[in-house]
Amino acid sequence: MATLNILVLVCLSYVALLFAVAFAADRAALRGRGTWLRSPLVYTLSLSIYCTAWTFYGAVGFAARSGLEFLTIYLGPTLVVIGWWWALRKMVRVGRSQRITSIADLISSRYGKSNTLAVFVTVLAVVGTTPYIALQLQSVTFSFAAFAETGPGTGQALNRDVTAFWLALGLALFTILFGTRNLDANERHHGVVMAIALEAVVKLFALLAVGVFVVWGLSGGVSETLARIDASKIATWDVSASRWVGVTALSAAAFLCLPRMFQVMVVENEDEDHLRTAAWAFPAYLMLMSLFVVPIAVVGLDLLEGTNPDLFVLSLPLSQGQDGLAILAFLGGFSSATSMVIVAAIALSTMVSNHIVMPIWLNMTGGSAVISGDVRQVALLARRLSIAGVVFLGYLYFTISGGGTALAKIGLVSFAGVAQFLPALLGGLFWRGATRMGAMTGLAIGSVVWLYSLFLPSFGPAVILSEGIMQQGLLGLSWLRPQALFGSEGMDPLVHAVMWSMLLNTAGFVLVSLLSFPKPIERLQGAQFVNVYEHSPTSGGWTGGLAQTEDLLIMAQRIMGPTQAQTFFAGAAGGQGIGGYLPEPSPDFLQALERELSGSVGAAAAHAMVGQIVGGASVSVEDLMAVADETAQIMEYSSKLEAKSAELTRTARKLREANDKLTQLSRQKDAFLSQVSHELRTPMTSIRAFSEILRDTKGLKAGEAGKYASVIHDEAIRLTRLLDDLLDLSVLENGQVNLNVQSGTLADLLDRAAAAAGGEAATLKIRRRRGDEDIILSTDLDRLAQVFINLIANARKYCDAAQPVLTIETRMSGETLLVDFTDNGSGIPVDKQDVIFEKFSRIGDTKAGGAGLGLAICREIMARLGGQVTYLPGQQGAAFRVSLPLEQRVAAQ
Repeated sequence: MATLNILVLVCLSYVALLFAVAFAADRAALRGRGTWLRSPLVYTLSLSIYCTAWTFYGAVGFAARSGLEFLTIYLGPTLVVIGWWWALRKMVRVGRSQRITSIADLISSRYGKSNTLAVFVTVLAVVGTTPYIALQLQSVTFSFAAFAETGPGTGQALNRDVTAFWLALGLALFTILFGTRNLDANERHHGVVMAIALEAVVKLFALLAVGVFVVWGLSGGVSETLARIDASKIATWDVSASRWVGVTALSAAAFLCLPRMFQVMVVENEDEDHLRTAAWAFPAYLMLMSLFVVPIAVVGLDLLEGTNPDLFVLSLPLSQGQDGLAILAFLGGFSSATSMVIVAAIALSTMVSNHIVMPIWLNMTGGSAVISGDVRQVALLARRLSIAGVVFLGYLYFTISGGGTALAKIGLVSFAGVAQFLPALLGGLFWRGATRMGAMTGLAIGSVVWLYSLFLPSFGPAVILSEGIMQQGLLGLSWLRPQALFGSEGMDPLVHAVMWSMLLNTAGFVLVSLLSFPKPIERLQGAQFVNVYEHSPTSGGWTGGLAQTEDLLIMAQRIMGPTQAQTFFAGAAGGQGIGGYLPEPSPDFLQALERELSGSVGAAAAHAMVGQIVGGASVSVEDLMAVADETAQIMEYSSKLEAKSAELTRTARKLREANDKLTQLSRQKDAFLSQVSHELRTPMTSIRAFSEILRDTKGLKAGEAGKYASVIHDEAIRLTRLLDDLLDLSVLENGQVNLNVQSGTLADLLDRAAAAAGGEAATLKIRRRRGDEDIILSTDLDRLAQVFINLIANARKYCDAAQPVLTIETRMSGETLLVDFTDNGSGIPVDKQDVIFEKFSRIGDTKAGGAGLGLAICREIMARLGGQVTYLPGQQGAAFRVSLPLEQRVAAQ
């Protein structure tokens, strides 16, 4: 007989092997050599955490007690992965696009990124999973008891509790070491997943080995085994239709809602196409796991009467002296239990850390995302402590309940608890009318009914609920009896609890969703989730005008780590054409940053932390259209009125803007006519006056006559220039100009323009980079020079800096040549920027004079040349950009 010390040594060696596998997988993934880690086979094997100690040990006990009803725990997941493959694919797509870290994160993100809802889901998940963790501790503890040759009913409670304590401690340490190495949950736990895949193989091989031994070693072959089954009470067991359907539906719901299943199915998923393989491979795995359940149960009932049926897988080899096979069976059960506890602890710790600990910590430290302290270390510590706390709760449930309940019964209690997520989960994925209030209401009602009718009674009679409440109901109301709610007597307790909790949960969810109206962010997220294949992966936009990029970088470094954060920010800055680590806080950048942070602290927390710094949010046009479409579905008539009202408002606003612009142009036209009259009258008056002096004055000195003639000449030139501008603009606007295409270098053209505009003097300094101007142009050089002259002359006239400087920059943007003219003055007022290119425009009262035709002429010239001239707002001073398409130039040779 194998001693307990040998068994402990085998366990430690097996755990060491798991450590080695997990460590090697992590190293391979880190070095980029772990492509085999991302195979569909590994993904399918990771889904085997559904097969816990319940299915390894408890399925046999289930069959021994309830016959073929044990098949329901396999039928539910099988129907989901085969018949609902498209729903699983949608969950995975949403998880990847939204950077989801847990089922609480998905539900809270869907309903407006509500952290309150996330906390509610997290608490319910912890409470619902606690019995399941206790189940794993119980199975392994009883396995040790079997090897120690002390039955579960006669063993010392203290010894059993001590064994469970050390087992819980070991599992917590393993999970902490390999489950919290990376803060970003979307970086995947390759080591843990590979260890789980190995355990999946071990438990399947062990169960098959025991089954082969039972069929051919104890029963004498297949025919003899079938004869035993026919003679057994299992063959004649009456199957309750309601319980069969209820447990099948419950196992299907739990497969979707269990935090550990969501972790491996969605969070750890590398490629959604892996679901195609899992759709047939996972049911095949379940079939193999259930293949020998009935033979083992039948032979165990025949040979081990009075023994706990849950341990038949282990007791049969032990009773026949097959110590090696017994140890293998123990390792199979140990693998089933440990894999479940590890993944469940990781999933629950992520939820507790992201949605409970981190928000509390941020509030305690001032509510700022950029306060002093390392958020990354706080989050990691929170996850590690959460893992220890979750495992401890399982141990506590084990000790309080006494560890005497059948494994299948404990597992079904946990299944019923997490199944309360199903209405909010599926409604969020497929119904855009679902609201946060509806989800909260449904979850609250369903969880209260589950706690009252199933969870609290599972501790045993008079442990939490008194006998009086169980028999007479709460407050003496018979219709509030925990296992006979609303007078539904005689029902199976599990079916009763599941029926009422899910019925009231769904009814509350649907009814309140119909009566309440979702907030804009809820409707936005609803559009993103329901139409995940059509919409962008972003979950809303941000307005970054108030954001401080330095604060965002500080926050990101404390969450993601300095290296990863700086790499992300540098990449974003490079994408914007900016050097260094500080990109512009554009909406696209802030969306990307929120998605990156959500992998570490969850979508709700990331949204809140970015929002604390940014201070405002907006949505994209596509999202607004989706929201408007949803409004049409909910309140069609009202939305049409709102749309009409909005359209009228927009039209009225545009009319006001057009009227304001026309009024402004009218005033400018009047001012222009006045200015033109003044400009014409002034030189003509001078010409007339001095010509009369020359005509009427006799005996003028030669110097005086020349002076008067010079004045007349200058004023005639001034008059001619004004008339030329008017004529030139008229010709350009009428399209009557003929282009004189020539070739020349941009540098020479700018030299000529600078000289014609007065050259570089003390009144204006011109900065250029001649190396960028070595470009040959093929266009109307005279017309283009006229544009450059006007822009340089304007800078000389209007720049109000103490030491005026004009910077001329040349660069290429795709197929277009860009020449920017930027001065260091105060620029043009925002309310004047829309009309500066109008032919009647003059900005304020300037010392430079002029009729306001220069920029209008520039605009018309560039239009004829196939380019454009525009004003660049937001620069240090006045900035104009001349754009010339690729066809108008060739690279210099």
